[in-house]
Amino acid sequence: MPEVIDLLKKASISMLLDGYDDIFSDFDPRPYTERAISDDFLIQAHKAVHETKSGHFELHLLIPKHKHNPHEDPVIKERLHQHFRISEHQLSASARQTRKKGILLTVVGFILMFLATYARISMSEGIISSLILVFLEPGGWFMVWYGLDIIFYISREKNADLEFNRKMVRAEIHFNPY
Repeated sequence: MPEVIDLLKKASISMLLDGYDDIFSDFDPRPYTERAISDDFLIQAHKAVHETKSGHFELHLLIPKHKHNPHEDPVIKERLHQHFRISEHQLSASARQTRKKGILLTVVGFILMFLATYARISMSEGIISSLILVFLEPGGWFMVWYGLDIIFYISREKNADLEFNRKMVRAEIHFNPY
């Protein structure tokens, strides 16, 4: 066990595995080149990576000597990088769409408020002008605030997942037997 402690000290991030199957979903019987990554592995990796600064880091996956197969290591490394590249691409597209949606809602909200102001100034007092104002003013305010919420808060949450995948794409992965 002292060699495990030495490996833990030397690595940027270390994860202790019982075997290669800890990385992959238990419900997926396909070979390692196609197999789905385990949610448990992703959650633990996300926790570990969250503490690191952006940039390059090493991920050391510690595996028992009797279960270590050096021929499987490159296949699994490539599968992990492939998973994180795909996730990064999907999250990047989703984040762009979210920002566009937020901007669009904010702009439409401002337009509605402008129309409400114009209606208040140009229309005479009456039931129709009051009805128009009842729809335009709250709708405009709601759309502005909801759009800004999407831009500043919801997209920030997506950016955290995107940053995790970017870090994992650049990570140098090592398998270390113990």
